[in-house]
Amino acid sequence: MTDTPVETPSRYSRMRTFWRSIKGKIFLVFFSTFISVAALTLLNYWSMSMVTDRLHLLERYEDLLNNVLEVRRFEKNFLFYNDPTSLQESLEYLQRIDVIFEELGADIRQVIGNVAYRQLTGVFLVYEDIIEEARDEPVAHQEQLRSLGKELVESADALLKNKRERIHRAVVRTSFIPFTSLVVFGLLMFLVVKLISRGLLVPLATIKVTTQRVARGDFRPISPTADQIEEIAGLIGAFNRMAQELEANQEDLLQARKIAALGTFTAGIAHELNNPINNISLSAETLGELYGEELDEDANEMVHDIIMQSERAGEIVKNLLDFSRTERPAFSPLQVLDVIDSTVTLIKNQLMVTGVTLDMDIPEDIPDIQGNLRNLQQVFMNLLLNAIQAMPGGGAITIAAREQGQKMVRIEVRDTGAGIDPKVLEHIFEPFFTTKEVGKGTGLGLAVMYSIVQRHGGRVEVKSEPGKGSVFAVILPRAEQ
Repeated sequence: MTDTPVETPSRYSRMRTFWRSIKGKIFLVFFSTFISVAALTLLNYWSMSMVTDRLHLLERYEDLLNNVLEVRRFEKNFLFYNDPTSLQESLEYLQRIDVIFEELGADIRQVIGNVAYRQLTGVFLVYEDIIEEARDEPVAHQEQLRSLGKELVESADALLKNKRERIHRAVVRTSFIPFTSLVVFGLLMFLVVKLISRGLLVPLATIKVTTQRVARGDFRPISPTADQIEEIAGLIGAFNRMAQELEANQEDLLQARKIAALGTFTAGIAHELNNPINNISLSAETLGELYGEELDEDANEMVHDIIMQSERAGEIVKNLLDFSRTERPAFSPLQVLDVIDSTVTLIKNQLMVTGVTLDMDIPEDIPDIQGNLRNLQQVFMNLLLNAIQAMPGGGAITIAAREQGQKMVRIEVRDTGAGIDPKVLEHIFEPFFTTKEVGKGTGLGLAVMYSIVQRHGGRVEVKSEPGKGSVFAVILPRAEQ
């Protein structure tokens, strides 16, 4: 007893929510349409069946009239030629008429009524009796035969006309059913248009205007109304939350624009620095080659330092250009094993020097990936070098690949290094962020790697715990078949 008051409002609330939703309204409209179509279809089928049955009966009514006319024809032969065999023919056709009356008795009563039916059958019985008597006394019954024969023809003809009129009225009634269907469909379409207009188009137009307002920096929310469809109310609620979050995170958006502007600015600086650095490097190399033997040890060391620092500056410029690059490189189908093998070949010496072991778990039937070989080599070289640097005392690196869903391939680089602090992990893909000593890193390696993967239509995931190593997962699209 105590549960009932609690359950009833809950069920009522769910039903009320459903009928207020667009699903409920669409269900109601289509259910009404289905019921209307089913009812009109059944009505039309019933009407057509009735008309078909009546047309079959009409054929029997025509048979009745034709048989009466045949009786009348043989009656006239008897009267004109005094031929007794004509009376026998008339009796045979009267027997056929009796059979038709047995078949159509119930329908004839509906057409002309019980009283007229009894009168009609009575006339036929009297006419049949007179023909029997006329076989013995031909002259005495001639006038009665003429009179009753004429009455039979008129009655049968009137019966047939009456039946045809009833069928015509039934056909006319049936012809109105398509027009009734059209009216019903018109009303239903009006309801659908009204539902779409008031329930969807008007709120969507409001959202469009509000979106334009938000684009101009006006983050005022949309005021909900009580008669809104459930889904539209949810959409407006989500839009209002989005506007609030946009307003709250406007500073973040401005910061993102600053970073984008920094990328453009960085690209310009990198291009301007590249030529002077190359000239310095070439000049230092030329100086060493031409006058190296004449210079003392300190001077040679200074030339060597100039060359080394020029190469370092050139590498920084290269990273800056990679970070700011926005064009999409040429992609082609690549085998995962070929990409990894070619990358490992480039860092084989670093692996041997540091004592780091490398294991690969790449199935032979792994699907090809879509990408640029040089760019992907740069991605995995960066990850492998970072893993090696995270294990100065040696360790193990595992590279594994597997399918992810129907369209992607996941390639993981796992190390047994010191791991990454959670506070640091949030910033590792930011440009110029580094935990290395001054002069040991630019903070662009992972940022460049991240941007390359994004240009490939992929993404990067990372998991790491201090003391337990790190796992970097590069998720790339499969090659098109």
